[in-house]
This record gives sequence, C-alpha cells and structure tokens, in this order.
Amino acid sequence: MFEEASEVFDNMFKSSFPLTFIVFIPAVLILVSPLPAEAAHEFTVYRMQQYDLQGQPYGTRNAILNTEARTVEAEVLSRRCVIMRLADFSYDKYQKALRQSAGAVVIILPKNMSTMPQDIVQQFMELEPEMLATETIVPVYFAMEDDELISIYTQTLTSSSSQGSSSAAEVLLHTATANGFQMVTSGSQSKAISDWAITSLEGRLAGVGGEDLPTIVLVAHYDSFGVAPWLSYGADSNGSGVSMLLELARLFSRLYTYKRTHAGYNLLFFVSGGGKFNYQGTKRWLEDNLDHTDSSLLQDNVAFVLCLDTLGNGDSLHLHVSKPPKEGTPQHALLKELETVVAGQYPEVKFSMVHKKINLADDTLAWEHERFGIRRLPAFTLSHLPSHRLAQRSSIMDVRPHVDLKKLSRNTKVVAEALARVIYNLTEKGAPGDLQIFTEQMQVQEEQLSSVVDWLTAQPRAAQLVDKDSSVVSTLEYHLGRYLKDVKRHYVKADKRDPEFVFYDQLKQTMNAYRVKPAIFDLLLALCIAAYLGVMYLAIQNFGILYSVIRRITQPKTKTH
Repeated sequence: MFEEASEVFDNMFKSSFPLTFIVFIPAVLILVSPLPAEAAHEFTVYRMQQYDLQGQPYGTRNAILNTEARTVEAEVLSRRCVIMRLADFSYDKYQKALRQSAGAVVIILPKNMSTMPQDIVQQFMELEPEMLATETIVPVYFAMEDDELISIYTQTLTSSSSQGSSSAAEVLLHTATANGFQMVTSGSQSKAISDWAITSLEGRLAGVGGEDLPTIVLVAHYDSFGVAPWLSYGADSNGSGVSMLLELARLFSRLYTYKRTHAGYNLLFFVSGGGKFNYQGTKRWLEDNLDHTDSSLLQDNVAFVLCLDTLGNGDSLHLHVSKPPKEGTPQHALLKELETVVAGQYPEVKFSMVHKKINLADDTLAWEHERFGIRRLPAFTLSHLPSHRLAQRSSIMDVRPHVDLKKLSRNTKVVAEALARVIYNLTEKGAPGDLQIFTEQMQVQEEQLSSVVDWLTAQPRAAQLVDKDSSVVSTLEYHLGRYLKDVKRHYVKADKRDPEFVFYDQLKQTMNAYRVKPAIFDLLLALCIAAYLGVMYLAIQNFGILYSVIRRITQPKTKTH
C-alpha cells in the first residue's frame, strides 16, 4: 500500500509542478497570514508649544507621527518615536533625540505632578525655556501616564536596551521575537489660526469729590504658559494675581458703597490677556486709551499702576520698578505704605524694591509694568519672585498645590491695607502702622480666594485656548460685573500683514499605539517560509528515494542464524 502511495505522489508532483503550489501555498498563506494590527492603547497627547512672536518661530513645527517606538537607550533613534518618562528626562537625552532626527518625542508625565520629587520638578521647570528657545521639526508630545502606557514604555525599554548586547545573534533573536509598537497620531498637520482674538477686561470704581481725580490702576494677566498649552494651568503665575485682583475689587467696592468711605481716587481694574506673549492685551489697551480716544482715565491723572504677578507663595514681597519713585509722589507713597504695613503687621515678610531698567533690545519684556513704563506711566509689579527669569512663571509644573492660600491671603491683606492707607492718606493723618482696616466683616475672605484659584486651575488658560467665547472670559466678566461699573471687553488681533504673534492648532491629539512585529521579523519569517517550501519541494520531487530511506531506517532488522 505504501509503495502505491509513493508512486502516486511521486508521479503527481513530478508531472505537475504548479499543483505543488495549489496544494501547499494556500495552507501556508492561511497559517502565516498576518493578523490585523491590534490597537494596544489609545491615549491623549498634548503637543509642545508652536507659535511665532515678533516674527521669530518657537517650539515644534510638526504635528504628524507614524513611526515605531524606541526609548532613548536605543543606539539608533532616526525616524523613531522616542519615549521618555519625566523621572528619567534630561536635556542631554532630549538633544540626543533631536540630533539623530527622531521621528517624534513623547514625554510621559505622572498623573499627579505635585507628588514628584522637588529636584526633578525644579530641573524640568528650568529646562522648559530651553526646549522652547529654538524651533524644531521633530514633533514633541506630552502624555499622562496610565498602566497601559507604562507597560508600553517598559516593553519598549526592554527592546531598546537589548540593542547594546555583546552578541549580535542575541540582538537579532531578541529583535525578531520582541513586541514593537507603532505610534500613530490621528490629527493633521498644524496650521496657523487666523483672526484669533485675545480678550482683556476692564472695570472701574469712580471716586468722589471732583472731576480731575487721580486714578490708581490695578492689573493682572489671566493667561498661563508652559511647554505644552493644554497642560498650562498657571496656579501661581498668574492665578494668584487674578484672584487677588478680584478680592481687592470686592473689598474696595464695599468701601466705595458708603458715602463716609467713598474716596477721592478712581480705581481702574484691568484683567489682561496675552500676558505670556509680551503682554499683547496690555499693549493694545494702552494704544486704545492713549492714542485712539480723547477721554480716558489713563490720559488724565494716573497716580500709579500696580501689576500683580505670582503672589501665591513665599515669605518675600518684591516691588519691581523700572525707575525708582521720587519722594513726594504717589508712587513713593505706595512704596512707603507697603513697608509700613509689612513692618507693623507682618514682620515675618521680607519686603524690598527691585530696580531694573527696561531693555528694549530684548525680544520680550520682563514684567507687565514695563508696558506702562514705555508709555511713561508710573508703574510697578508686585511679586514674591525676586527675578523675572525664574522658571516658576512659565511652567506646566505650576499647578494648584503651588499656591499657599494662607500666604496668598496674607499678601492680599498687605496690598489692600497699603492701598487703603494711600487712598485715605492715613499716614499723614497719624494712623499707626499696625492699624488694620480690613477686619471682621471687611476682612479678606480666604474662601473666596480659594474658590477663584480652584476654578482658574481647573482648566488650562494658555492664550491659544482662551478665545472670546471661552468660559474663562465670561466668568471673569461676571465676577468683575458683581463689584465694578462699566465692565467692558477689549480685543486684540494680530496684524495680517506683519503679525506680532501667530498661534497654531493641533495642540491636543489622540495617539494610538499599535502592537506590531519589527521588520526583521518579516524578513526572518520569509526566509523560514522559503526554506520550508524548498525542503518540501525537494522531498516531493524525490519522494521515492525519501520513502525508501525512511523505510530502510524504520524496518526492523531480521535475525540471522
């Protein structure tokens, strides 16, 4: 029977070679056909800043990704998506990816950034400005970690680390058998946003006692900034300044309600937009009030402008000035009253004046008061930071826990008491330095400050995300309207011919990580299939010989006598 089967197979395959493929190839294709790519994980990524300021491009200029994942430990990063964890991030590793023309960089951030060690947080905060200092064509993304993403990172790290093995055979074997991940974004290429409007708000409390009353201007910018717009919550910078301004508006609106305490000063409150982009909102507001109208409080008798910036922490207060105030001026009076209140009521606070001239050669201004100083209006910025260069002002690490409500409430009380002493001329009337005006029912409400800070830090407030219809703008307008009169909006749009600022879209995208085998796996699989088919072909072509050999091997030996 076996001899007959041998002859049948032998004659069939020798006489009809194509029949070999008809019988075997379909079976092989069914067995080795690749399965559809499995979407291992889908997650949200936040792209690094992309904007133009004064004609200079900043940030990443690309938003498309479709490449295989690697960690920075891999020797070859060209056209690969480099995944890093924040705990392992360094500027040298980041530059290594850029130098090798990586396909993209994905930085995994912890869910709760306030739990990170302070040295890692500080290091990354200092690196953010360097990452944005120059443009790059490599798309850079940030993602919040979860279990699946950490698993992808761990598997990719194992695969990347194996490339440094001593044996080439080990590298080849591991590369062929390891799981890889293809990272793909769902968005399109980024493009400039046209006709974007930055919104600012103003409101006022009119003084009593004459027409040409002096005006005190209180200013705070509401937008936030960081390496990724969708992760920029700006708790201390400048959620603390906005919450303080709203609380001051509430306190002085109550004083101005009663005839006995209605002072002879106009109070003008301005919540500016585009503060992190060279104070574009303030610049346009000054142009509208000083160049394009004949009646404005800014054109008349401005006592001083006080800008509030980053006041939610620390035990120091610094009054930043472009020009030291002269004795006998309202500006000098505010300086002295701040010193008096701090010395008399809060001796634990260190107060100082910081003098820095305006440098028009810089691309951006240091503090917001410099916008007013350029227009020859007396102005200061009050902050707990001694320098404008400190990283806390422009970081995605500036989250809600960075604001200490006790210190924000104390700083608000210091400013309120000092302003009241200027407005009501209490020092010349002989009032002691430890006299407290805002007590009992008029005291600073810490709960009010807390609710405003919580609301502001519950959403990113990057200038590219807050349009004129944003809930941020409408809610700020509502709060100002509760305490002030003549609340109005001001808009600034970039000039179409020579724009001072340009924003881009595709800042938030969905990324898919597909589980795939590396290209070397396909090559080895093809070689194995070819070898298998070759062996099978030779076996079939020589089936008679093969059968004889097998039968001779398996045939039991006969005993000889």
